Amino acid sequence: GGWLLLQNCHLGLDFLNELMDTITTKESMSEDFRTWITTEAHPEFPINLLQSSIKFTNEPPQGVKSGLKRTYSAVTQDLLEVSKMPQWKPLLYAVAFLHTTVQERRKFGPLGWNIPYEFNQADFAASVQFVQNHLNDVDNKHGVNWSCVRYMLGEVQYGGRVTDDLDKALLNTYARVWFGEHMFSEKFCFYKGYVIPKGNTVEDYLQYIEQLPVIDTPEVFGLHPNADITYQTNLANETFSTIVSIQPKDSSTRGGETREAVVQRLADEMLEKLPPDYNPHEVKAQLQKMGAIQPINIFLRQEIDRMQLVISRVRATLTDLKLAIDGTVIMSEELQDALDNIYDARIPKLWFRVSWESTTLGFWFTELLERNQQFSSWLQDGRPNQFWMTGFFNPQGFLTAMRQETTRMNLAKGWELDSVVLYSEVTKMMKEDVVGPPPADIGGVYIHGLFLEGAGWDRRNNKLIESAPKVLFTSLPVVHVYA
Repeated sequence: GGWLLLQNCHLGLDFLNELMDTITTKESMSEDFRTWITTEAHPEFPINLLQSSIKFTNEPPQGVKSGLKRTYSAVTQDLLEVSKMPQWKPLLYAVAFLHTTVQERRKFGPLGWNIPYEFNQADFAASVQFVQNHLNDVDNKHGVNWSCVRYMLGEVQYGGRVTDDLDKALLNTYARVWFGEHMFSEKFCFYKGYVIPKGNTVEDYLQYIEQLPVIDTPEVFGLHPNADITYQTNLANETFSTIVSIQPKDSSTRGGETREAVVQRLADEMLEKLPPDYNPHEVKAQLQKMGAIQPINIFLRQEIDRMQLVISRVRATLTDLKLAIDGTVIMSEELQDALDNIYDARIPKLWFRVSWESTTLGFWFTELLERNQQFSSWLQDGRPNQFWMTGFFNPQGFLTAMRQETTRMNLAKGWELDSVVLYSEVTKMMKEDVVGPPPADIGGVYIHGLFLEGAGWDRRNNKLIESAPKVLFTSLPVVHVYA
């Protein structure tokens, strides 16, 4: 009738099969016996054990209110009264607020943290213990050593997990803005409406937390309101993606046309529009004419090679898929994935591995045609006056090639590649207004296709402005990049 706890079972998968056999072949077993298994998600975890278990996952609560409520539910009256120093209770609440904030920022993805860190209850407990010890050592004459408190919270307790410099700067900013003598003043607040409550019992704090808003604006965490649009969009996309992926995969649909017939028709349409393969001899000849060893032409060659790989992969998949639908060849796992994804208007995994991100298959295929158009016209008609930079596989390589080109042009002046830096200037032209390359004395390139996120562009005064609420992306005019 005892309970068995097996921890970190993803590290001992072989034993789990043995465990399953033991449990299933046992003749008699106490009704009160239970086995608890803790594990990370693992593709090779025995599926029969997983199916016969009750799954339990412990997610951090959503929102400041839920986070603080959970933290203060675990705080005892003894902990609240452990120190007689007047700074203790406000500091405990501020550490709890910081703990909730660092967890809550994770939901905003790269906008919240560059790297998602696994902040947990141990970080909070260690921080509280440090604050408690520090206050015990403080004498009334000198008061709290704030630089020490900030360093311990921003660099050690929470900062100890952080590996990215900008994430570290963010944590230290929280420590600087929220921890100091100013936090005990009447005017102090974490954000409008979020203050440090006064109370003598845990119940007092829980009552205050109860009246906090259920949904927080991203500004509570120091983020732009637009961050919420990104979060909600990603959440909706993820939900729809899950719904689509668990749709029944039987052959017929309600419209009368089968899934296979729909995909066959789409495959025919795509094959018809798909550009022809590049002829390696023609590519080589054209590049020789343009100057094959010029950095920008070497870059073009690399981009064409990658484009050719995408075109070949798409053509092969669609051709094989049509044969598999007809029953001429066996439907492999990869072709089944292509069938399901094309039917759901998503990018097949085979194509995605060698290409780029896109929201739907339609947008992805249109981009394939547009990217290819840029490369083929560049190859046939010579260097364009402007470049669609977001249509490159390796935009960074394009900028490096441009730096190399400028350096070579100025070798007589003693320029060296290491000391050449990039400058960018937003022009007043839109892409339709460009009629020639940049001025020869400055050199560089005109690029278009860049967007601003969370900001707008004032074309008249050439400066950044606040974007209109609810507008996520703003298209930039043509940008002149030179070295």
